[in-house]
Amino acid sequence: MWSQIANGFMSGFQFIINCGPTVMLPIIITIVGLIFGLKISAAFKSGLTLGIGFAGIKLVLDFMTTNIGPAAKAMVERTHVQLNALDVGWGSIAAVTWASPIIAILIFVILLINIVLLILKATHTLDVDIWNYHHMAIVGIMVYFVTKNVFLAVGSVAVMAIITFKMSDWSQPMVEGFFKIPGVSLPTVSALSSLVIAVPLNWILDKIPLFRKSKFSIKDAQKYLGFFGDSMIMGLLIGLAIGIFAGYDLQKILQLGVSMSAVLVLIPKMTSMFMEGLMPISESAQKWSQKKFKGRKLFIGLDAAVIVGNPDVITTALIIIPLTIAMAVVLPGNRVLPFADLAVVPFRVAMVVALTNGNLLKNIVIGLAVTASLLWCGSATAPVLTAIAKSVGIKLSTGGSLLISSFAATSMIQSYIVYFCFTWHPEFCVPILLIIIALIWYYFDFNKHINKAAEAEEVALKSKNN
Repeated sequence: MWSQIANGFMSGFQFIINCGPTVMLPIIITIVGLIFGLKISAAFKSGLTLGIGFAGIKLVLDFMTTNIGPAAKAMVERTHVQLNALDVGWGSIAAVTWASPIIAILIFVILLINIVLLILKATHTLDVDIWNYHHMAIVGIMVYFVTKNVFLAVGSVAVMAIITFKMSDWSQPMVEGFFKIPGVSLPTVSALSSLVIAVPLNWILDKIPLFRKSKFSIKDAQKYLGFFGDSMIMGLLIGLAIGIFAGYDLQKILQLGVSMSAVLVLIPKMTSMFMEGLMPISESAQKWSQKKFKGRKLFIGLDAAVIVGNPDVITTALIIIPLTIAMAVVLPGNRVLPFADLAVVPFRVAMVVALTNGNLLKNIVIGLAVTASLLWCGSATAPVLTAIAKSVGIKLSTGGSLLISSFAATSMIQSYIVYFCFTWHPEFCVPILLIIIALIWYYFDFNKHINKAAEAEEVALKSKNN
C-alpha cells in the first residue's frame, strides 16, 4: 500500500514538473502561502499572479531569442570561424536533466539539504524555486555519467546545494539593497555563479583608480544623453547595431532595432506583475518566521527572473551580447557558438550589477570575464553533455553541429568547479574543495558577526551618550 502511495505521489509530482514553471510556480506559491497563513483565495491569487508574470517574462525572453538568435548566428557566420558546439539553450539542458533516471534522488537530496540547513540555522533561505533545481541536479547527472558512481553524484549535488544556499544568504543584502526586494533571496545558480568571478574581480578593479572612481551608470547615461539615454531608445540603437554587424538588409535591421526596444519596455512591466504576486507571500513569510522562529528571519528563495527587468541589468546585458559574439570568435580554446542562451545573459549579469552598485564600466568588464568563463567551461564539457542528451533519448536540433552546449549546466563556473572536482581524482580534489568552502563560509559568516557586533556596540554607545 505504501509503495502505491509513494508511486502515486511521485507520478503526481512528475506531472506537475512536466507542466513547466508557469504551472508549477502557482501551485508551489499557493501551498507556500497557505503554510505561511494566507487565506486560500489570497494565496491562490498570489500564485497565479506570479505564474502570469513568469509566463510574460518567458514570452519576452523567447521573443528576444527569436530575434537575436538568428542575428547572432549571422554575425558568427560572416567571420567564417568554425565553432562546433552549438548553444542549444537552458531549456534543452533542463529537458536532459529531468529525463535522467536519477533525477528523483537528486531533487530529494536538494530538498533535504535545504531543510537540514534551515533546522541547523546554517541558512536563512527557504528555496521554493524547485523548477531551477535542475541547475544543481545537472552537475550530479554529469558526474554520474562520467564516474558511474551514484555516491559521487549525490555528493556533488549536496555540495552544489550547500554552496547555492549559502551564496543566497550572503547575496541577499544586495537583492534587498540594490533591487529593493525585501525578504527575498535568489538561489538560482545561473545568477549566483557569476559572483564566484565577480567578487574577486570587483575587489581587484577597486584597486584601479579608473574603475574605483567611476560613477558612470545607466541613470547617468540617461542624464547626459537625454533622448538617446532613454531605455527604449538605447534598446533601439543596440538592436540596430547588432543587425548591421549581422549583415542584415535595412528592413531586418529596423525590425531588430524595434524588437530590442520592445524588450527593454516589456520585461520591466512583466517583472512588476511578478512582484505584485510576490509581496503578499513575502510579507506573510516574514510574519510567520517571526512567530515560529522567535525573531529569526527567513528569506523566500525565488527565481532570479524577479530582478532581470532592472534597466541597469537589461542595458548591461544588451551591451554584453554583441561582445559575447565577438569574444566567441577570437577567444582561444572556445568551441561554443552562442545562440539560444543569448537571451539569458541578463541572468548572468544581474548580480554583477548589484555587486558594483550599477557601475557600468565595472559591469562590462566583469560581465565579459563571466562570459569568457561560460565559453571555456561550455567548450570543456560539451562532449559529455552531448553524450548524456543522446543517452536519455532527447532529440536536439543541432543544425549540423557536432556537439551541444549551453550557458547553463556546467558552463557556469560554480557548477564546473564542482563537476571537475568530483570527476578528476575526487579522492584529492573533493577534500580540497570542501576545505575551501569551509574557509569561505567561515570568512563571510565571521565578518558578518564582527560587523553586527560593531553595529550593536555603536548603538549602545550612542544610547549611553544620549
